[in-house]
Amino acid sequence: MEIPCFATWEDLNLWLEDQCRKRQGDRLRGENETIGERLQRDLAAMRPLPASPFDACDQASGRVSSQALVRYRTNDYSVPVAYGHQDVWIRGYVDEVVIGCGGEAIAHHPRSYEREEVVFDPLHYLPLIEQKINALDQAAPLQGWELPEAFATLRRLMEARMGKQGRRAYVQVLRLLESFDLADLHAAVKQALHLGAVSFDAVKHLVLCRAERRPPKLDLDIYPYLPRATVEKTSAKAYMRLLDREEEPA
Repeated sequence: MEIPCFATWEDLNLWLEDQCRKRQGDRLRGENETIGERLQRDLAAMRPLPASPFDACDQASGRVSSQALVRYRTNDYSVPVAYGHQDVWIRGYVDEVVIGCGGEAIAHHPRSYEREEVVFDPLHYLPLIEQKINALDQAAPLQGWELPEAFATLRRLMEARMGKQGRRAYVQVLRLLESFDLADLHAAVKQALHLGAVSFDAVKHLVLCRAERRPPKLDLDIYPYLPRATVEKTSAKAYMRLLDREEEPA
């Protein structure tokens, strides 16, 4: 029998649950009742579940380093740079590490079972990079961050038209991922490129419109890179010429 493989623990648990449900009607050798019937008898004898669910995790505490990292077991996990040098709590689940400060969870990471590994979330460092824009290409947290090709095109056009300010505007676009899904932002970036509206304000407006399901309304005076259509004033003579053409013999 081939051993099944799963991408996540959730997928494995769903598969196991499905296999157990399929066996509810089976009867084991030497038993008069089915597995499902025996389960119901066992459930009737069990104590009720606690009022609040049990949080199956390892709990620890830590302190954020100057590099916005928190050590859990043998690995370091990033948190937003605004929490530097603060005390935090850590919850280590089978597949996830959650880091919080006070009553707020500030970081979620896939759990690593390697040793001395650094697990970054690029979004945690964008506010700092926005201030120190020359570090954009050298920042370790951004290395290996794969974004759709449209983002690279947007950055190239922004830098070509606005220089250093264009690079900062590009980071501001990336920071929209703090509030919006990548799919929605990607669609907004592609729409901005199609319109020629190469600016942070235009991308923000477009992604907000997608989130709120309303049509975009871009002011041409605010977005000078939008293509402008030239519409001439229609005269009565133009209509007369069209009528003359229709009356001409074929």
